[in-house]
Amino acid sequence: MVATDAAKKLGLPYASPFYSQNGSIQGFLGGVNFGAAEATIMSPGSPNHQSLNQQLRQAFDTLQLLQLQLGKENAYHFIQSSLFYLSFGKDDYIDLFLQNSSSINLKRNSSKFAHILVGQMMNAIRNLYNAGVKKIACVGVLPLGCTPRASLEMYNSSTGDDRRGCVDDINRHVLEFNTMLEQNIVQFNVELPDAHIVFCDVYRAIMEFIINPYVYGFEDVKSACCGLGRYGGMNGCVSVDMACPQPSGHVWWDLYNPTPAANSLLADSAWHGQPLPNICRPTTIQKLMSSLV
Repeated sequence: MVATDAAKKLGLPYASPFYSQNGSIQGFLGGVNFGAAEATIMSPGSPNHQSLNQQLRQAFDTLQLLQLQLGKENAYHFIQSSLFYLSFGKDDYIDLFLQNSSSINLKRNSSKFAHILVGQMMNAIRNLYNAGVKKIACVGVLPLGCTPRASLEMYNSSTGDDRRGCVDDINRHVLEFNTMLEQNIVQFNVELPDAHIVFCDVYRAIMEFIINPYVYGFEDVKSACCGLGRYGGMNGCVSVDMACPQPSGHVWWDLYNPTPAANSLLADSAWHGQPLPNICRPTTIQKLMSSLV
């Protein structure tokens, strides 16, 4: 599920990137995208990555601008009714396991790595809450061990796989992060009853596509629709001219990302619980947005 799909469900226009706003309040009122193609929770190891803290600074700058332009009371009600969408962690695990990372100690101590990531995520959620944000959709990490890149790595090495052809070791680490993050979110909601934070389990949803592909209209659950090399896992989608004839039959678009067809099913399930129930917990995005805070 991507933020643009969630915005469509809310009847909102495409959220413009933060850097294109030029300080215009009108641009922010319809939604703003602080995201980047590659974003990490930890400080980025690549200049192409943007960190969680960098995006938070942009968000807080925007909240301050809203207060200046709308007044504190109007800004407060606007922020309370807005949905904040957080999707982090994927690129941290890609960097650790699938990009020849030299962080051997973190690979050996996955629990420590997960604790660090979840701790920073919860700090971000708490800081947003303290700034007046009450509605947050927090998305877990998808099964990276089943991606085309992981399939290629497994083919080229002795890495163990599970019966579905996924790299079990990578998925185990991702699941540890997801489980820890959801547990912390549940506790946060208990401690602060006016907080409405939902955890969206894209891992479970995509595994359902992989286990029962034909139920959801998929034919290929292993190869990228747009990529080069075995499984399309060697190089990413340089041009859409490289794309397969029927993207809707694939779960994976490129090295690590789902196709629009898969994202659409994820968005529907997150929004109203169909075709996959309980993807977002404790409630759907639709019910979250209709709740009064």
